[in-house]
Amino acid sequence: MEKLYVGAAYYPEVWDEDEVERDIVRMKEAGVNVVRVAEFAWGKMEPQEGKFDFGWLERAVDKLIAAGVDVIMCTPTCTPPRWLLEKYPETRNVLPDKTRTEVFSRCHPCKSSPVMREKNRIITRELAKRFGKKKGVIGWQIDNEIFPYNEGCYCENCQKKFRTYLKNKYKTVEALNDAWKTARWSLEYASFDDVIPPVRSRWEHPSLQTEWIRFQCGNIISYVNEQAEILHELSDAPVGTDMMATNLLGYYELNEKLDVVQYNHYEPAADLPRTAFGYDFLRPVKNRPFWVTETQVGWNGSTFANCGHRPQGASYVNTWLPVAKGAEMVEYWLFRAHPNGHELAHGALFNTAGRAYRVTEEVARAAKEFERCAAFLTGTRVQSKIALHYSSTVFKMAEYAPMLQNFSYRDILSERFHKPLRRHNVDVIDTAHPLEGYDVLLSPFLFSAEEHDLPARILEWVKAGGTWIAGPMTDIMTEYASKYPDAPHKFLEELAGVYEKFDLPLGNSDTRVTWSEGGMSAFDTCFAAYDLRGAEALAMFANGEFKGLPAVTQRKVGKGKVIVLGGVPDEETLLRLVGVAPVAPASQNVALVARSGRTQGIIALETEGRAGTLTLAGTYTDLLTGKQCTGDVALAPYEVLVLEEVRG
Repeated sequence: MEKLYVGAAYYPEVWDEDEVERDIVRMKEAGVNVVRVAEFAWGKMEPQEGKFDFGWLERAVDKLIAAGVDVIMCTPTCTPPRWLLEKYPETRNVLPDKTRTEVFSRCHPCKSSPVMREKNRIITRELAKRFGKKKGVIGWQIDNEIFPYNEGCYCENCQKKFRTYLKNKYKTVEALNDAWKTARWSLEYASFDDVIPPVRSRWEHPSLQTEWIRFQCGNIISYVNEQAEILHELSDAPVGTDMMATNLLGYYELNEKLDVVQYNHYEPAADLPRTAFGYDFLRPVKNRPFWVTETQVGWNGSTFANCGHRPQGASYVNTWLPVAKGAEMVEYWLFRAHPNGHELAHGALFNTAGRAYRVTEEVARAAKEFERCAAFLTGTRVQSKIALHYSSTVFKMAEYAPMLQNFSYRDILSERFHKPLRRHNVDVIDTAHPLEGYDVLLSPFLFSAEEHDLPARILEWVKAGGTWIAGPMTDIMTEYASKYPDAPHKFLEELAGVYEKFDLPLGNSDTRVTWSEGGMSAFDTCFAAYDLRGAEALAMFANGEFKGLPAVTQRKVGKGKVIVLGGVPDEETLLRLVGVAPVAPASQNVALVARSGRTQGIIALETEGRAGTLTLAGTYTDLLTGKQCTGDVALAPYEVLVLEEVRG
């Protein structure tokens, strides 16, 4: 990391050209040193088929760069012009009810359409030829918030490609029938041609639904990579695509051939603490800092301001938190509120008339502080000894075979396993991520643990000294949402030295467990009770139908150990099982990030709008105020401390 960026999405096509100079003055006022442009401007770039006009965009970009505002150039493939969509109707998505979408907002394109793919390549190449080597264009964004909306496209071409995907994966229809156990309810397919894509409103087969969404995600990845290949050919700037706060599409898979992870989130102020989960997930995906490409500065709103107006101080911390966690860029949506069209109610750094909002001052304050702390922030990084599994495969399965009522895979990981560790450095990783370097690995609700040779990798990592905390409901399904016929788990029982005697998948919260070392604690959200086959019991069920049976087990394997959870423990219990000391003692409303590199230090952030405390064992200098801090330190609501350790 060499520089920190604060910016926003900017749409010069919306304004008269002479407004750019005035907006640049506003950018300087707000601390903005980077903007994203062109993501929805295909119609102005190519007003007629094959007739390109980039002059207006180049004039705007040149003014920005000359003023010291760097540019992220976006490919406009989310919003093809009306002439294209109407001339080539096969480029438009077909909805689950088999109607072809009309041209009304954005995200119209079918990701399989050969015509759409070709038009994408043309506009991307023309854009890259013009801007690929321009100094000051520091990165590329492909498309916008790409995602399998409405479960993907149901056109004949997509259906045909889906059947080809299944044939390539399963080889024979008999193998598919066996894997999905379609004999139940007499659902056997006679050929791959009989497979009809699922519709969410019907009670469909979970394996069919899982494979359909997996196919749609793979199609999107191909769609993105096609543009990335052109950009890599014509530009040396890093390429990414801005993704929403969900791992259904698969951050590791989609970013494999891209250079920088880009992230959009619109979680309201009340959910500010949980945004740390997303940042801890983004950081390990690529070996470079991530970019927050969109977040709301004041409030979110498409037709009305409906999502989480940020109280005073919250936008300031919302700017600081991703940088503390390893981002090098925070961009807001948007720079200046649009005068017409969709999303009129959305907040911005400046209103339509060009006047600043209160929150603009908070962003400007954070931008100045980034400059003040630049040496510390660019010279240190976040290093974690704890990892938490967050699987894209499981995310897909949990959509269609959740097992538990009202189950949200991301929410339960974020609230019950990540949030208790908010005073620790934690990497949230997908199953492809290496395990080396971690002391503790948490794998709750990892329904499928087969992929990426994970069983063998976990075994070797545990033998070398790692602590694996597994469950509940870990290793219970194949990748296509089928349960194992021979045992409740594929490999967990043998590795952990247990035999699952009973299971009871419920979300109740009145179960208690007693610990062998003394004391009692609460358990909730799914229960399994075990017989011991080489493991020891750390806790026993104290009430309910499993009373007297092991609830938490532990087995030593090589230099490490495997701990199995029969339910979700409370925060105190989870911290005890993890066994890693926090960055420092602090109140629950304070997030802590340890940074190390050329120097060492701690960033403390109060994220809930109330007073907090922190206890420091050593002496630190707060780089924001210049004051020395040691012992008990008070934090005001939404305060940030950037604490560099005083050595010697």
